[in-house]
Amino acid sequence: MKRLLVPLAGLALIGSGFGAGIAVSAASADDPAPVVVTRQSLAEVAAPPGAPKRTLGLSKVVVMPGAQLTSHHHPGAQLGYIAEGALTYTVESGTATVLKGSGDDPTVVKKLRAGDTYRVRAGQWLREEQGEVHHARNAGTVPIVIYLATLFRTGQPAAISD
Repeated sequence: MKRLLVPLAGLALIGSGFGAGIAVSAASADDPAPVVVTRQSLAEVAAPPGAPKRTLGLSKVVVMPGAQLTSHHHPGAQLGYIAEGALTYTVESGTATVLKGSGDDPTVVKKLRAGDTYRVRAGQWLREEQGEVHHARNAGTVPIVIYLATLFRTGQPAAISD
């Protein structure tokens, strides 16, 4: 099977420069359907108060079993809440933090550094800093549902391949 880089963004997201790239397996005529990752923009505001030249976004991502997100980083801060499933997440450079509980009073589950891999479960969330390089996959048998809150530089893609 070949590896492909597939841009994931709706037309509205493309117009704002908000998108993502992931690796999926391409299927030949004899193979089953390819594994996929979808990203749906739920809300977006350019230049919110206190953040000029930034875009505040809310998205829903679904990662099907077997799907992989290739090595990438983000042009700003991102929070990723795992609503369903478990995401196998690896930090390549920089740091990320896994938390649980409410946003008002979160509990740190694990601080991840370069080389760390952690299985982020439903009800936990990731805090990713700008430039932190990571990759992830769905090693489970059920789709993973992730809600993303992002504050990225306006006009930049949601994910930059490394």
